[in-house]
Amino acid sequence: MCGIAGYISENKKPTKKILKRMTDRIAHRGPDAEGFYLDDNIGLGHRRLSILDLTTGDQPIYNENKDIVIIYNGEVYNFQDIKEELKDKYKFYTKTDTEVILHGYEEWGHDVVNKLRGMFAFAIWNKKEKELFCAVDGWGIKPFYYYNENNTFMFASEIKAFLDHPDFKKEFNDSILAAYLCFNSVPTEETFFKGVKRLRPGHTLTYKDGKITIEKFFELKFEEKEQNIEDIAKDIDKAMKDSVKHHEIADVEVGSLLSSGIDSSYIVSMFKPDKTFTVGYDNPKYDEISYAKDLSDKLGIKNISRKIDKDEYIKEFPKIMYHMDEPLADPSIGALYFVAEIASKNVKVVMSGEGADELFGGYNTYQEDIDQQWYMKIPYWIRHLGYKIANIVPDARGFNFVWRRGQKLEDYNIGLGRVMRDSEAQKLIKCKNQINTKDIVAPYYETYKNNSDTVKRQAIDYYFWLVRDFLHSVDRITMMFGLEARTPFLDENVYEVARKMPTSAKINKETTKPALRLAAKKVIPNESYKKKKLGFPVPLREWVKEEKLYNEIKEKFNSDVAEKYFDVKKINKLLDDHYTGKKDTYKKVWTIYTFIIWYNEYFKEA
Repeated sequence: MCGIAGYISENKKPTKKILKRMTDRIAHRGPDAEGFYLDDNIGLGHRRLSILDLTTGDQPIYNENKDIVIIYNGEVYNFQDIKEELKDKYKFYTKTDTEVILHGYEEWGHDVVNKLRGMFAFAIWNKKEKELFCAVDGWGIKPFYYYNENNTFMFASEIKAFLDHPDFKKEFNDSILAAYLCFNSVPTEETFFKGVKRLRPGHTLTYKDGKITIEKFFELKFEEKEQNIEDIAKDIDKAMKDSVKHHEIADVEVGSLLSSGIDSSYIVSMFKPDKTFTVGYDNPKYDEISYAKDLSDKLGIKNISRKIDKDEYIKEFPKIMYHMDEPLADPSIGALYFVAEIASKNVKVVMSGEGADELFGGYNTYQEDIDQQWYMKIPYWIRHLGYKIANIVPDARGFNFVWRRGQKLEDYNIGLGRVMRDSEAQKLIKCKNQINTKDIVAPYYETYKNNSDTVKRQAIDYYFWLVRDFLHSVDRITMMFGLEARTPFLDENVYEVARKMPTSAKINKETTKPALRLAAKKVIPNESYKKKKLGFPVPLREWVKEEKLYNEIKEKFNSDVAEKYFDVKKINKLLDDHYTGKKDTYKKVWTIYTFIIWYNEYFKEA
């Protein structure tokens, strides 16, 4: 795993000084080595975290003629197979997957992306064609940002790398603030940095003759087919064993993050690493350490854990927000920070369970279509009338259900954890011309219009929660510590099984992801396969009611930044309502607080 950065300038030669400043900003992504390429109007920079070929794998890497060069961040797990296909035609000087991608580009051009199994973000400069070819893996595991202003095109693994470039103009983009408040993360291709965009999963970007061309090479496709659940479970088991085997490939030790749930427990039970890593809290409701230790003991492996308290969580939060690049209000990122910290002291690579819920139907919201069938039999015009009433009293207990089920799925569902409704978010902020969440998700509903509602939910959760929230935080936080995270559920063979599963294999009246649970039951030696999803839970609801954190948030809610962007009276009421127990508003409070903390890291004037 690594960090990449580079730029093309139309009117001045790039310099190593600027490139080094850019890569120094993201040195945490690759603490083992650095490398640069400068030629004509292009400069490429790389920071390396050594995982494969520890001695000869430094980047940039060149082809034999030195007219094609690559910088790359990721792991391609089938690189040995591709190398076998190319070895008679191309000479290999390293044992890395990086060089395989480079020669693959020489052989297949832009189609090389369709050959790669794994996670990646890379940039290839073709000197003869004067073409910069970039790509992000189909799952969106690895990040790639770009900016094209002032006759300069620049790109990097993290936005902060742009801050040290003289042609980068740091401006705040307020047009997505309401959308952020609804999603708790940035749900758009554009970011809070004006002009900075994120390349979407499964897309390539080509920069040539001053023009950007973006093309899609992968998107999720579901073809639900009736199958026997026992057969599906066998297929899951076979695909996961193969995926875990490929994800083990490394020249350094590989460990695993471990919670109390099925996803990480399934991976650990298959993989059996020497070390697993877990965090918890004094509050037993949120503590997963005992479950993780029980599984590790049964497997005969080591579990390394620690408990987190509120004070250290809040103390580290500004640092976490700086590394996020974009505000992300998922409370679990704090827990992820501490588990990554302890893991990084023991290993360089960890496996993690992201992707299982989106592919196999793991969220409780998916069961709504079964549990609420009785309500859906009520004529739509009556349910829609209920929605209109609920829209007037959004915080009344029980009315959220009426609000949701009185609309079509595509009119309200933006995924796993909507924090606010559009109307509420837009009333809280002072910025005008805000984009509505419905417009953000509409293209995806159009893509999956012929699929079941379950598939529509999966797709929305995938693109707007898995990619924008979970994978984003896993990448940034593990990379803070020079730690590589791998996600075996996000594998093409696993996906091929999951995408053909019928709805009945994803949800039933009793549980979520029944097919995956059936497969996991045969491997996991305790009852983790039964547990409902928790995933790095955090006792934030209780913490916000404690005086110390309440006062900290109160101070931020009455700061100059709050006054600039929010209706201070309304956001303070949200905070006070939760503190006094009048209403449960901690998610809304935390989303606003997170934004202010993030804004102070990047935009607050000294």
